[in-house]
Amino acid sequence: MASLPVEFLFGLYLGLLTGIIPALVSGVLGFVFKYVTNVTIPGLGVVVLSLAIAGANGGLMALNDPTIIGSGERFIVAILVVLMLSLYAHSQGDRLGASVPKRLNLRKLTERTLNTDVIELVGGRGEVRVTVSGEVGDMEGYPALSADLRRSIREGEWTFPADVPLVELETRFADRLRSEFDLADVAVRLDENARATVSAAPPVGALSKRIPSGKRAVSVTALLPTGLAAGDEVEVTTGDRTVAGTVLSAKTNPKGEKKESVATDGGTDTAAPTPPVSPTVTGGEGRVTLAVSRSDATALLETAAADRLVVRSRGIRRELELVTLLRRGGYRFRKLTVRDDGVLDGVTLGEVSVRDSYRVVILAVRHEGTWRITPRGSQAIAAGDELFAVGRPDALSSFVEVAA
Repeated sequence: MASLPVEFLFGLYLGLLTGIIPALVSGVLGFVFKYVTNVTIPGLGVVVLSLAIAGANGGLMALNDPTIIGSGERFIVAILVVLMLSLYAHSQGDRLGASVPKRLNLRKLTERTLNTDVIELVGGRGEVRVTVSGEVGDMEGYPALSADLRRSIREGEWTFPADVPLVELETRFADRLRSEFDLADVAVRLDENARATVSAAPPVGALSKRIPSGKRAVSVTALLPTGLAAGDEVEVTTGDRTVAGTVLSAKTNPKGEKKESVATDGGTDTAAPTPPVSPTVTGGEGRVTLAVSRSDATALLETAAADRLVVRSRGIRRELELVTLLRRGGYRFRKLTVRDDGVLDGVTLGEVSVRDSYRVVILAVRHEGTWRITPRGSQAIAAGDELFAVGRPDALSSFVEVAA
């Protein structure tokens, strides 16, 4: 018979061998019961189950080697080790089941959120200012960005609503960069502090991408007015015919050198390359590339130079001018939906006196599926109607709280 310390060590070894599986089972059962039913398994049940599993393991081991059980001291130490392992695993599983949220899904586990320190309250709603950190990288398979474009992207600041996930915020920021800088491609990665890592591809300046569908590009020599730019609508007079077109590019020629006209069909050049794109021209003799119909393109190709080029006025968007003036005066717009039992549910605008009571003006109402612009005081309002209101940010926030 071995000495008592040796028997104690044998007991620890036997308890660890036979107690691993009971401990795992106890921990899993404790977690599942607590998470699903919010009930803790009694300790007596854990002890009985653990001893049953450990006994089965020990019995299988004894069949292979009958001397493994040994003396009573070894057997008692092994049982104590099994019970301690099982009870500890059960308590940890029970604690984990109580702390894990009841509704888990992959989206919540992977969803990233903004740090609350970078959120600013503007007009009662949270906004976040996105900045570009580090150098703007290049996209593989595209030319490198110019230094000026890289600097413009890096030094810009953009404001977005703070109540959207970071994944959607990345998409919005990428779309914003693509539209403002005419980028061919862009990739954005945001961290929790609204710092963006940006990789971008420069604009693709091919003429074929700027010609509208069904149009042809023709270059003619003409006397260009100062300030002419791509996108202007012009009328070119050649002989007894006047052709209307859209400017694709323009460039003045101080030396007055003449060049042959160029036409493209669906983006395929049929002669020399077109002039490079210029934001505006300084005025004088030069060359302009226009997007015109097929018949007008034939007429322009038959002449060496235009007799006259006139820019057509597109007027002023008065509604946008009004919006700008209101914003400069500190006013903001909000679209809201009337809620049940709100101050506007089942009444008219005159009865509520929105302008006097809340210091806001209702610009439009969508009632029973029909929009009414500048509604009168007799306009009925019901739950579910949509409104456009204008006012100062604090007044709008107060009105939205009680009406929407």
